[in-house]
Order: sequence, then C-alpha cells, then structure tokens
Amino acid sequence: MFRLIGYLFGIGTILFFIVALGVAMYVGALTRDLPDYEVLSTYEPPVTTRIHAADGTLMAEHARERRLYLPIQAIPDRVKAAFLSAEDKNFYQHNGLDYTGLVRAVITNIENYSSGKRPVGASTITQQVAKNFLLTSERSYDRKIREAVLAFRIEQAYSKDRILELYLNEIFYGLNSYGIASAALTYFNKSVNELNLQEAAYLAALPKAPSNYHPYRRTDRAITRRNWVIDRMVDNGYVKAQDAEDAKAQPLGVNPRRGGSHLFASDYFAEEVRRQIIGRYGEDALYEGGLSVRTTLDPELQIMARRALQRGLIRYDVQQGYRGPVSTVITDGDWGAAVAAVEPLRDVPEWRLAVVLEADDEKATVGLRPSRTASGKVAEDRDTVTLNGADMKWAYRIKTDNERKKVKAVSDILKPGDVVYVEEIKSDEGEAKHILRQPPEVQGALAALDPHTGRVLALVGGFSYAQSQFNRATQAMRQPGSAFKPFVYAAALDNGYSPASVVLDAPIQLVSGGELWQPKNYGGGSAGPSTLRLGIERSRNLMTVRLAKDMGMNLVAEYAERFGIYDDMLPVLAMSLGSGETTVLRMISAYAVLANGGKQIKPSLIDRIQDRYGKTIFKHEERTCDACMVTDWQNQDEPQVVDTREQVLDPMTAYQVTSMLEGVVTRGTAAGKVKLGRAAAGKTGTTNEEKDAWFVGYTPDLVAGVFIGYDTPTPMGRGSTGGALAAPIFNEFMTAALVDKRPVDFRVPPGLQLIPINRKTGMEAEPGGPDVIYESFKPGTGPADFFSVIGEEFVTGEEILNVSPQANRAIISGAGGLY
Repeated sequence: MFRLIGYLFGIGTILFFIVALGVAMYVGALTRDLPDYEVLSTYEPPVTTRIHAADGTLMAEHARERRLYLPIQAIPDRVKAAFLSAEDKNFYQHNGLDYTGLVRAVITNIENYSSGKRPVGASTITQQVAKNFLLTSERSYDRKIREAVLAFRIEQAYSKDRILELYLNEIFYGLNSYGIASAALTYFNKSVNELNLQEAAYLAALPKAPSNYHPYRRTDRAITRRNWVIDRMVDNGYVKAQDAEDAKAQPLGVNPRRGGSHLFASDYFAEEVRRQIIGRYGEDALYEGGLSVRTTLDPELQIMARRALQRGLIRYDVQQGYRGPVSTVITDGDWGAAVAAVEPLRDVPEWRLAVVLEADDEKATVGLRPSRTASGKVAEDRDTVTLNGADMKWAYRIKTDNERKKVKAVSDILKPGDVVYVEEIKSDEGEAKHILRQPPEVQGALAALDPHTGRVLALVGGFSYAQSQFNRATQAMRQPGSAFKPFVYAAALDNGYSPASVVLDAPIQLVSGGELWQPKNYGGGSAGPSTLRLGIERSRNLMTVRLAKDMGMNLVAEYAERFGIYDDMLPVLAMSLGSGETTVLRMISAYAVLANGGKQIKPSLIDRIQDRYGKTIFKHEERTCDACMVTDWQNQDEPQVVDTREQVLDPMTAYQVTSMLEGVVTRGTAAGKVKLGRAAAGKTGTTNEEKDAWFVGYTPDLVAGVFIGYDTPTPMGRGSTGGALAAPIFNEFMTAALVDKRPVDFRVPPGLQLIPINRKTGMEAEPGGPDVIYESFKPGTGPADFFSVIGEEFVTGEEILNVSPQANRAIISGAGGLY
C-alpha cells in the first residue's frame, strides 16, 4: 500500500514538475519580448495646448487627446478615494495582483460561461497601467499573463503614487477627454479641486465603459453606477453614510464645456495664433505638446473692435437693401423644431433666428428659434414676437441678382416660412422691440496694436467667424490706396523735403509700355501749386505722383519695404498711390513706426510660449533689463530698459508726418469723421471704383486700422470712401478704447523748430493770418526763401516700368489712392 502511494506520489511529482516546466516555458515564451516598462519613467503623454488672453483668460484649447497632466500631489484625496473604491480598493496593499479579486472573477466567469455572458476581469490599477501603456486591448489569456508579469515588474520599479498618477492621467473618460483634470473640465467645467462627492464618484464610474454611462443617452445607468461607487466609498471608510445619501439624491449635474474658442469674440485672433504656432513648431507640438501660450489679446478692446466693425458693416449693408431670408421651412405642425434645424451664427448671440408665421401690410409675426437643452434636444419654449414695418424701412428696397426694386408692404418682404434674423433692442426708456437683421455681404477687418511694443491688442477678421473663417486682417491682400501715401511723404521728408515744400497739383500724362496713364484726383480738378501738408490732408493723387517721380520710386520702394508694408515692391509710379497689395496688420505695423518715433517693431499676437514643463521657449519682448533682476536696493540708479530696436526713420521725420496726418483728421479727408477730443492722426484710403475703403490712424499710444470691401473686389458705390465707411468705425472703436485714458499729446523730438508759414504757399508768414499755421522744421532747415514748385517739368513722362506691357497695364489699372 505504502509502495503504491509512493509510486503515485512519484508520478504526481514528476507530472507536477513537467506541468510547472511547461507553464514556465509557456510564460517565458510569452514574456520574452515584453515591452520595456522603464519607458514609464520618461512618459510624456499627449497634452492639451492652452491659449490665453493677456489677462490670463482661457481663449482656446487644441488637442488630439484632450488631456491636462496633474501630479499625484495635486489630486484631492476624495478623488483618489473614488477611483480606488471603483477600480481597486486594495491598491496600496497588493503587489500588482489582487488574488482575492482574481479568484472571485474566476468563479464568476465559470458561473457565467453557460449563460454566454461577457467574462469579467479582475485587473488592478497596476495591470491597467501595464495594458494602457505597454500592451494592446486584446481580450485573451496570453495578454492577461503578459499584463500580470508586467504588473509585478512595475510594482518593483515604481511607487504606488507614481502608478496611480500614471493611471489617473492616462485613462479615457469619454467626450474626447483623457485624464482626470480634463474630465473634470469637460463634464463639470471645474478644476479637480472643485469636484464634490457625487461628481468625483461619477468620473470614477466612467473608465469602466464611458459610453455605457453617457450623461444624456444613459442617464439612469450613469446614476446607478455613480451611486454604486459612492456606496463602495462608504464601505471602504472614505465617506460617511449620511453624506453618501445626500450625494446619491443629487442629479448628475453634468455641465459640458464647449470646445473651440472659450473667450467671446476671440475666434479670429485665436485661429491666427493657432496658425502661427503650427508654422513655428508644427502640428504635433500644438496638438500634443501641452504648450501654454500667453497672447497679447485685450478682451475688452477685442469686444469693442468687434462691435465697431459689425456696426459699420451693417450701416453700409442696410443701404443696399434686403436680399431675402436665410432659409425657408414648412411651418405646418411644430414650427419650433423646423427653425431649430437651421444653424445660427453662433458668434453673434445678439441676433436670433426666427421663422415668419404671418405677415400683413404693416407687421409680421415671427416665431423665435427655441433653445436646446444640454443634451441637444429642442426645448419646449415657443415664443413669438412682432416686427413692425416702421422699423424695417431699409428692407423695402429688395436686392436680388443685382437688381433692386421697391415694395410697399411687409408682406412683400416677408413670407410665411421665411427664416430670418431678428435682434432685440431697447430704447432709452427701457422699452424692448425686435427688428429685422441680415448678415452683410460686405466684409472688413479691424486691428489695433501698441506702437511701442508691437503687441496686437485686438484683431477682428470679418463680421462673423461662423459666417466666414477667412481672416481679412491677416490673410486678405488688398490695395491700401491713399493710406499708403504717408510713406511716400515720409521718404521725401527724410531726404531733403519739408512739409512746406510745394508740389504742382495739375493734370499729368505718363506713357509706359505703349499705354497712356492719366491719374486723377478724387472728384477731378486740381489745386495748382500746394504744400506737402495740403497734398496729404486732401489726398492729392497728382501731387503724390509728381513727388514720387521727383525723388525716384526706388527710394519709395526702399522705405515701403523698410516699414514692412511690402516684401519686394516694384518701383513704379502707380505704386505710389497704393496699388500694391498688403494686409491690415502690415499697415498698422507701419503706422506704428510713425507713432513711436521711427522705431521698427515686430507685430506679435503672442507674448510668450512655455512648454509642458513651464520652460519659456518663445518671448516676444526682446528688450533687456539686467538691473531689473536685482533682489535688493543698494542706492543704485533706477533700472533702464535697453531698447535694441532698429531706428528705421528719423524721429523728427516721424513727427513731421504725424503732424501732417493730424491735419487729415482736423481739416482733411477725415474731418468730421474722427472726433476723439484728443491728439489723433490718420489717413483715409480708397481704391479705384471704391473697391477698398481704409482708415489707419493712431494716438500716441494706440494704433488701429480698418478695411472695408467685398471678398471678391467689387465696386461699393460712389461715395463709399475710406472717410465715409472706414473712418467712422475707427472713431467708434478708439472712442470706446480711450474713454478712461488721459489725453496725451504726440511727443515732439528735441530740436524741431516751429515756424509760422502760409499753408498754401509754404512761405514764412506773420502769425495770426487765416492761412497761417506753425510748421515743424528740422535743425538747419526752414521755409524756402523764394517760391519754387516741384513737378512743373512733368507734363508727359517716360516709361515708368520696365516689364511687359501686360504687367504694366495690370499695375496701372489697379492704381489706387483716389481719396
């Protein structure tokens, strides 16, 4: 008997060793090519890039995986307790595998085998880290064995806190949200530190299967799972029973955070910043690098710029008449659902879509587009308002296919089923009414910057980013027209001319490439011999062409490139009238040089960029101040900021041009349009057939430029000049931007002389006469001793461009500078 037992024991021992050897060989084969778990020590997950305004307000986020990485020390104990209770309550006790949970899972799977239920797992948090970081999601026993081996090795190499940190920052929570910090923002628009008990429990419920616990599609199931997590937290001693009951009685409270731009009116600015970051560092850095970008945007100025531009575009558009509804729908049945299907301009919240329900001669009843719930369902509200015919006189002119006709009744304008925009406005007495609106066809741009630093403070690239993402401030290449003339005059004043120099304002003919070019002043006519001041104040084309011809277009081209208006300007006379193409941002940067005393600036939308570790990798400010870094004061002098910017224009020349541009505002083409009640300078610009209207101007500490025009250059109608269209927008913006700022005069460089002259003849005059002004002269210069006129000899010119006749005709036909 004993011999039999010994025999069987021997056989069993041999079989045991054979099986053990087989298992060892099997496991060894599976784990021979395991991934290197040491990569976890240098783990850099894809992290969200965040873009902020100058005041720190979040503007936009960009990510392929929306994730913000948090160290374990920054994650509250309550949040950690929720995840441990939901996923691995023995995390801090086991060595990578939870054997009790493993046995329980095996028994459950045996019981479920016959019923065809899905197998359950018993993965610890460490095993999930191994799977998520180093393995695939394949469901197989081979993968589970590899996962278990890796879990043991990870536990030996890293602390529990490090493993939990990796887990909480890596896992997917649904709604394109990765990591606990991003999930808290995505679901509740809160930081992790602000999460309450029920919110933390809901987030802890999500990693198991986010789609199964969707807050809107699976609300009941989500609440059940959340409450289960809360109960586990009670069982594990993390939460008191009463607090748990209070938390379970609460709704989910999900408040999704919208993507894209988070700061109102910042879409054009944020998109330009996005493009610049990609251009500088590439897409991977933007969408995975976790950059922190501090921009130059002033949110208050941005809203002012948006409002001024939109109002200006609407003013012009209503003069063109009504073009018809946004869309048409069938109003039988639930008109609310029908109009809700039409997408509004999301960045124009002042306007609301509405469907016409009925209309008669005097008024129309419209149903306002209902709102939507957080889950995207159409809300129950069905509100109606009345549009009065007296408030839509502009719409009685109907424009279709470039044809206009007049009607007399509201019912001729609006038909049942028409979907239109309406805006609620209030009178000074507080009475509210709704008026008809339509998105304008004409477009434009407004940008403003600090002339001393180049920081772009506001940038609006069109009426609505939702309507068109094309940024007309940075991407639209348009002719500046007469807004370019100050740089022709700056070149002259920097090279021997003075504001009192006299140029002939008379007809001129120029022949080039067999083509005859006869530039004209806006409105025709000429004034004869006139000073440079009068020429720029009244925007005289004939004078500008003669002045440019007298000093040579090569000099003008050099200055235009020096100011950054063009990269490679053709030195042809037509270009002196602004017939080249440039952008609003380039123009305001060039005017900033005039405003700051001739210093070159680099316009920038970005102040600073930091990488995911907080290291600064870009800084716009190039000036240095070593003495600013001292830790204490020891009677040393006040620190001085070293300005390394290039001086591209004589400060005296810059002031002379500024003084002349002040005359544009007070007496010239912008007189009565720009009324800031403080020192201001600027220049209008209008191109041939009024296809482009400009105004660029500045005060001592703020520069702004406005452009108006159709995206496909189209005549805007006689009188649609820079003074009529763009200058009022500039005035509205600057008035609002400077309302709380103390008035400051333009800074006069030392050494300039102010001498009374006759502003028509340029000769010295006795003070007090009707045409006498004080003109600024550089040291060693002054009014002419005798009357001489520049340009008298130019009656018929020679060739002005040594290129093909076809190219020459294109430049001449595009010559702007009409007003």
